[in-house]
Amino acid sequence: MQFKELIVEKVKEKFGESLQDVNEFRGDLSLTIHKDKILQLAEFLHNDSELAFTMCKDVTAIDWAVRKNRFTVVYHLLSLKNNFNLRVKANLENEPYTIESVTSVWRSADWYERETYDMYGIVFENHPDLRRMYMPEGFEYYPLRKDFPVLGIPGSLPLPNKTE
Repeated sequence: MQFKELIVEKVKEKFGESLQDVNEFRGDLSLTIHKDKILQLAEFLHNDSELAFTMCKDVTAIDWAVRKNRFTVVYHLLSLKNNFNLRVKANLENEPYTIESVTSVWRSADWYERETYDMYGIVFENHPDLRRMYMPEGFEYYPLRKDFPVLGIPGSLPLPNKTE
């Protein structure tokens, strides 16, 4: 049995219907889980001795803008033992856009979740220090959202006059 098949089999057995999608593209395996199960899946992937996903390499998001599930949070995980990268996704259906923090499983997720919060406005519940990294506190916009004002933030700087 290939390692990819082992991952899928174990996750399906443990999480059943909460596993919403399994996708393989160009050799990369992606699992989509219901957002309420993200912490349990993280603990399972980390603690299972055969899988051993001991490293979280990145956390980011996708803003789909017009889909039913506006945001997808994406976790990039690494099993050093098996030299295997795994992508785990969770869709956020409606406001408020929140998901459980995985920092209790992988400390490296701390800054990645903060950055995702700062750029997309996704709140990671139970994060130990969720605050903005790049934008000032109280700044009402999130630069990587599709609804960020492309022509500038209203009232910040005047736009140049159009010459004809």
